[in-house]
Amino acid sequence: MIKILDKQVADKIAAGEVIERPVSIIKELIENSLDAGADSIVVEIKKGGKKYIRVTDNGCGIAADEAETAFLRHATSKISSAYDLDFINTLGFRGEALASICAVTRTELLTKKSGEKTGTRLVIHGGEIISHQATGCPDGTTMIVTDLFYNTPARLKFMKSDSAETSLITDMVSRIALAYKDVSFRLINNGNIIFSTKGDGNRLENIARIFSSIDTRDLVPLEHESENMRITGFISTPAMSRTTRSGQIFFVNGRSVISKVMERGVSQGYRERLFEGRYPVALLFLEVKAENLDVNIHPNKKEVRFNNEKETELFITEAVKKALSLQSAVTRGASIFRFSPETEEQWENEKNSGEKYGCDSEEFQAAHHVSEDRNPLCKDNSGEQINIKTIIPAVSDDIAVELPTEEKEISLDAPSVKPFDFDDITIKGIIFDTYIVAEGDGYFYLIDQHAAHERIFYEKLVKEYLSDEKLRQPILMPLMIETDISAAGKEDFWLPLLSDMGFSIENFGGSSYRITEIPTFMELSEAEKFVYDFIDGAEKKIDRNNSVIIDKLITRSCKSAVKAHDRLSAEEAAALLNDLKKCTNPFSCPHGRPTFVRLSLYEIERMFRRV
Repeated sequence: MIKILDKQVADKIAAGEVIERPVSIIKELIENSLDAGADSIVVEIKKGGKKYIRVTDNGCGIAADEAETAFLRHATSKISSAYDLDFINTLGFRGEALASICAVTRTELLTKKSGEKTGTRLVIHGGEIISHQATGCPDGTTMIVTDLFYNTPARLKFMKSDSAETSLITDMVSRIALAYKDVSFRLINNGNIIFSTKGDGNRLENIARIFSSIDTRDLVPLEHESENMRITGFISTPAMSRTTRSGQIFFVNGRSVISKVMERGVSQGYRERLFEGRYPVALLFLEVKAENLDVNIHPNKKEVRFNNEKETELFITEAVKKALSLQSAVTRGASIFRFSPETEEQWENEKNSGEKYGCDSEEFQAAHHVSEDRNPLCKDNSGEQINIKTIIPAVSDDIAVELPTEEKEISLDAPSVKPFDFDDITIKGIIFDTYIVAEGDGYFYLIDQHAAHERIFYEKLVKEYLSDEKLRQPILMPLMIETDISAAGKEDFWLPLLSDMGFSIENFGGSSYRITEIPTFMELSEAEKFVYDFIDGAEKKIDRNNSVIIDKLITRSCKSAVKAHDRLSAEEAAALLNDLKKCTNPFSCPHGRPTFVRLSLYEIERMFRRV
């Protein structure tokens, strides 16, 4: 027998779609505050938000005669027709948040519109109105939510520990505070201030206040704009990287999102700038026209869909590459090696490993291409050490949250937005027959001649490979290869592609093929293995940026490049620097190692304890 569910039952079911845990409530309330035009928001929690949540803002408030209506399902002031769904410019719009929150909690609303003499106090328990009366309160809105899931005890068993729930809340509020630099945020946990921001528009200062593990000196400003999109934010220099993507935080139209499109765009922008398995820090804020974006594809709006994903990805890649060409993106020597007793001790302990592998080995280089050390402990006002792991969520354990005092002042120098210019550099000599020494524009530079030549030769090979006019080299004895019968049946697909790459290949009967010419950038053994690998992967989408091909070019460039300890004349060093200047990416070798590092006069004087 089919029947209509009781309203209370239906509301509890609906609440489960929106309210998963305390962090879900706080996210919805903060988004409402922002939509209300607030420029000051205070969030207070107790017991991980399970027992007490308070969100106070100075927004426009709710009219007394609309207070009860605001808690009805699908009651909203943000859209009025289906047409509006294509032009959503607010964080909330469905009208489900308040109805879902009050259905599974004890909720109290205090609100007042500017100009009204009195405010409104509304108390709702489990969706039922307990009291509605006039009261005195400041302009804006305060929501007090207690006893989460008190009327649905089965949901309580899915809650995490108080510290784990607090960590999730801290991470979420931190992200929103980054996005809204003109809004002052304060997060209070069990009476203690976790962090606060000024709301003065200084996003770099917010980063320093919230994420103490990020050295702002290793952040590069990013700003790029097209007809349909605009992106701002900060990305890390190659000197600061992580083993996971936890340092990547993305926002689209002010909404914190998880986006594979943005991840791919960042990764492509850092291509050949980082070792494989390392990820940059990226705090990016993308603005897209509302009609080019679907924000209604996820129950909690954690994901968005771009109308043109490829265009968005390429736009972000271009923005990252542009930012990495700035002077401030050059790897700082002080970022790679921490001149502290701990680092010196580590260096001594690992010196034998360097001798074992050779200081030019990839293993040794990778082991010492370290980022800013994380400080797992910080101190509160009482001097007691607090384990930051109790505050930061497991999914973001590469990012640490600071516990500043209210009076804390942070002085930051804005990263340089000046493009890097090789013409500002003057060569002073060569040391160890390996490193070119130069200075210019207030910096001291060390240029790795092997890494620099790798980059130069690699880009030469890539240009030759991508050229429409192929340079082929005949081989004395034709190369015969045998394929599977199934692969031979697809020769109409892969034969033209191999020909376009510079191979002269033809069918020699059945599943046999004869190769008479190969590309000039390949050796015979490389060419044979490459053809087999290419045909094996013929069912996959293959383009000119095929990773197998690129790997071959990297290997070839390494073999042909000038080696460390190869003595260069002054003229050859100057020519090397001039060729590096012409490269598309002069800052790293194809493996991701820096081609040169720099030290400022201040950093050098610190080493000598002069400052």
